[in-house]
Amino acid sequence: MVILGGSSITLEELERVARGNESVELSDAARFSIRESRRRLEKAASGSQPVYGVNTGFGDFSEIKISKDKLRDLQRNLIVSHSCGTGNPMSRDAVRAMMILRVNALARGFSGIRLETVEMIVRMLNKGIHPVVPEKGSLGASGDLAPLAHMALAMIGEGEVEYGGIIMPSAEVLSKAGLEAVVLEEKEGLALINGTQALTAIGALALADSFRAYYLANLSGALTMEALRGITTAYDPRLHSSRGHKGQMETSDIMLRLVRGSGFTTVQNEIRVQDAYSIRCIPQVHGAVKDTLDYAREKVEIEMNAVTDNPIVLSDTEIYSGGNFHGEPMALVFDFLSIAVSELASISERRLERLVNHQLSGLPPFLSNMGGLNSGFMIVQYSAASLVSENKTLAHPASVDSIPSSANQEDHVSMGNFAARKYREIVRNTTRVISMEAFTACQAIDFRPGELTLGSGTGEAYRLIRESVPFIENDTIMYKEMDKVLQIFKEYDLSKII
Repeated sequence: MVILGGSSITLEELERVARGNESVELSDAARFSIRESRRRLEKAASGSQPVYGVNTGFGDFSEIKISKDKLRDLQRNLIVSHSCGTGNPMSRDAVRAMMILRVNALARGFSGIRLETVEMIVRMLNKGIHPVVPEKGSLGASGDLAPLAHMALAMIGEGEVEYGGIIMPSAEVLSKAGLEAVVLEEKEGLALINGTQALTAIGALALADSFRAYYLANLSGALTMEALRGITTAYDPRLHSSRGHKGQMETSDIMLRLVRGSGFTTVQNEIRVQDAYSIRCIPQVHGAVKDTLDYAREKVEIEMNAVTDNPIVLSDTEIYSGGNFHGEPMALVFDFLSIAVSELASISERRLERLVNHQLSGLPPFLSNMGGLNSGFMIVQYSAASLVSENKTLAHPASVDSIPSSANQEDHVSMGNFAARKYREIVRNTTRVISMEAFTACQAIDFRPGELTLGSGTGEAYRLIRESVPFIENDTIMYKEMDKVLQIFKEYDLSKII
């Protein structure tokens, strides 16, 4: 059970709910804050003063006053008119992450929404009712209007939901689950859709996967180092502490632990003076990525616990319009992460190339005993190179773009949703490249003298892969073997190795 109070949810808790289906509950303090915020909002709504989104239109219609008898219609109209998402549906885990983050933002008590409306999202989450949300259509300011509108659409008994793996009309599922569709009151529609929770959900889950990719890259790099009889001298902790970067020092320590006790690795001048950069500079490159991930985690967890609403209810008399919905803080972070994680794939593919290139490795060409008749691992490198090249295009920052909307009232937007989605694709590509490297490194290791022993961590990884993926003696359907390694890397508890 994850308790939501608006200010303390972590990346691990988000993943437990989004991917592990853990249930959620509002804290007592959050319930009080939500009720108090609603009291303040209702007091302001009872007056004649225009309050944006309460008794006015939206965007460029903000100067149009809405009569009291039309305030419910105003909120419903907002949801149905803003449900303009397009493209494939968001994944189940991303929708669940978006829902929990929206609840957490509303739990802070600045949005003026009713408690029963917030609890509707909680009940849907806990019952496994997931709105069908098209993943495209958000500018990242005013937040994720279209994606969140599709979430709210399901709450009012419109649109579709995924329930038990089946797509069904929302009204039918709510009835089956014993839930009553929400009738939105003043500001509630706006409170549900004005925020960054879709882009933050996608990016936060990708960040969780990026930490795994970092540890997997160290593991695949260590396997390659064993296969190429790499030099451990370059990982001497004194070298890395002299520079002082935390990620670099952490990575060198991990690498030494992975190859501890190895008979494959060498020291300086034992076989050669130095290794190529893709081996020698793993601590510097992987470490820089780790520092970026740690920086990003801090920023993402701030956003996960942030108030991203508009207007914000500050007191009985202060309901102010601001710009907390703007996705720029996350757009920049996800663009930064896109560049960083791309580097894990880039250096991994260079190591893979060294494994299959006999002029660099001293091993049989493309790791085949019968080259010519067999192509061996030739096209594994091609496939990895294609993903690395794709990452280069995807790493172009989304946040440098903007396009005005709402008759130029909303004249600068973040494109944060696209920044998150392309970052997620980079993480997926990178994880595939890393698994291809490990697949290839295990093949290369098998060409080395049998009396040599692997390190404690690399040995465990090698044994794990070899339980499912054999040495490739003759050409076979390679993608099936590649996918087995990818699945092992997705599922295995790395703490057992690293």
